[in-house]
Amino acid sequence: MENKILKSGEFLVAEIEAKDTFIPEEFDEEQRMIAETCNDFLETEVYPQMEKVDSPDREFMSGLLKKAGDLGMLGISVPEEYGGFGQSFVTQMLTAATVGGGYSFSVAYMAHCGIGTLPIMYYGTEEQRQKYVPKLASGELIGAYCLTEPGAGSDANAGKTNARLSEDGKHYILNGQKMWITNAGFADIQTVFAKIDNDRVLSAFIVEKNFPGVVINPDEHKMGIKGSSTAQIFYNDVKVPVENLLGKRGEGFRIALNILHMGRIKLGGNILGAAKKSINDSVEYANQRKQFGVLISTFGAIKFKLSEQVVKTFGIESAVYRVSNDIDIIMAQNKAEGTDIGRAAIDAISHYAVEAAILKVYGSEVADNVVDEAVQIHGGMGYSSEMDVETGYRDFRINRIFEGTNEINRLLVIDTAMKRAMKGDFDLFGEAEKVYNALDQISDNKQANESYYQEKQRIIKNFKKVILLITHAASNKFEKKLIHEQEILFNLADMMMETYVAESTALRVEKMEMLNCTPQIDIYKDILDVEVYEAAALVKKAANDAVNSFVEPEEAPRFLKAIDALTSIPVVNVKDARRRIADKLIEDNCYKF
Repeated sequence: MENKILKSGEFLVAEIEAKDTFIPEEFDEEQRMIAETCNDFLETEVYPQMEKVDSPDREFMSGLLKKAGDLGMLGISVPEEYGGFGQSFVTQMLTAATVGGGYSFSVAYMAHCGIGTLPIMYYGTEEQRQKYVPKLASGELIGAYCLTEPGAGSDANAGKTNARLSEDGKHYILNGQKMWITNAGFADIQTVFAKIDNDRVLSAFIVEKNFPGVVINPDEHKMGIKGSSTAQIFYNDVKVPVENLLGKRGEGFRIALNILHMGRIKLGGNILGAAKKSINDSVEYANQRKQFGVLISTFGAIKFKLSEQVVKTFGIESAVYRVSNDIDIIMAQNKAEGTDIGRAAIDAISHYAVEAAILKVYGSEVADNVVDEAVQIHGGMGYSSEMDVETGYRDFRINRIFEGTNEINRLLVIDTAMKRAMKGDFDLFGEAEKVYNALDQISDNKQANESYYQEKQRIIKNFKKVILLITHAASNKFEKKLIHEQEILFNLADMMMETYVAESTALRVEKMEMLNCTPQIDIYKDILDVEVYEAAALVKKAANDAVNSFVEPEEAPRFLKAIDALTSIPVVNVKDARRRIADKLIEDNCYKF
């Protein structure tokens, strides 16, 4: 509780020390046991039955979920008084990360445990919680989240599903259609969003699948996650008891947004399992496959791919647990102030909306890249349905669409940060103006006798100055019309994501050395060196793209010179660093970073 934490987006203008950051090397014995239980479940119930996991079998998937419920895996996020284990948010993320390698099962599991259960836990009345949450935590009931409609995807509030109060005032009469609903085929409880009468915003309802008028279509035929039941649901004059209104009338849009923040953060954790499974498949194959008389794991080209998989996965993992611990701290503060247990949790999660969008976008793109390279390392065999990487290639692609497309979330990264700054959470625009006013005096600020970590801190702080510089210039240029300059907002979002992950990696490696977590700290410094090296190039390109898009030609050289100075880094022999990273992976024959 004494750790310093930053508000959402505040990392742009402030720093924290490594000692104030939680890292996965600090998991306690109970957390490791929970992760082991989840991993054992995958090894015994999921991987041996991959043909069924990758097939549209509603009964099989619902049965898997109920087996997970018998082991307590469905109640990790649920407080003890409602039949769960009441674990910390860090532990919830560790569970999500472990189960993330479970292909279609992972999708069904995360949908049930997250968006299928927690809206009722976070926003329900005590009666609603007691009625539904214990059964959702045990697996007796399975949950689904029904927001998307044919004409309302990213624009969730455009939904046409409608509810009106019955003449006797005892029911809401629900009519409408939902689509792309995960677990639709076997979910017992649905959180459904609809507008009451002519309301401008949504309300939310708890709907049981056995209510007359609920019609569930056959499952969609999909590119991947075929074992996950995804279907349309129709509501034809469904009588929903008035006591099943979730939250207040008109609160549904807020509920939907906050649950999406939660889903985005947890997706950022979930992809860790997917990425690590693909890395393990990659190195195991590379250590078995021979070409030209030698193992392909000895080839520099393969080592490059393996090391890139590791570096990016290590980086997003560092960011995931950094923000997860911050959420735990705010949850505890909210509870200490007397906030309801559900609201205390969702308010803490939704507070970190900027980081939620970062984890969702960066994580899903890391997982996509990792599994793509896994297929490439397997060569022709990677295209065969006999191999897990073929399934992973199809299954993991959805993550860039789930929980809001990556395009929408990129816009949210910068837009939410700016809105938080305007509310006074941190001084984004004042700090940006300071950087702009010193434009012609900008240098790399290198100091004599810098330590290794001081050097990394300076470089990352310089990345932040680049973001502040572009933010100031773009805001002045476009003012309120900046929202329409999506390409420039994408540039800013990409710089923010690279900076947050690079900083999280640096904090983690520094704390690992402080805690003496490993005798191989030099390998982790290699990871950090490569991460910062690549981030510098990406920040520079995104900044240059932005400047060349809107700064007047006569002014552009001043900006480009400053960007060049602020993204300057010491020489790094990335070839040797990557080879050392790959050699450890090859020796271990699995991901042990």
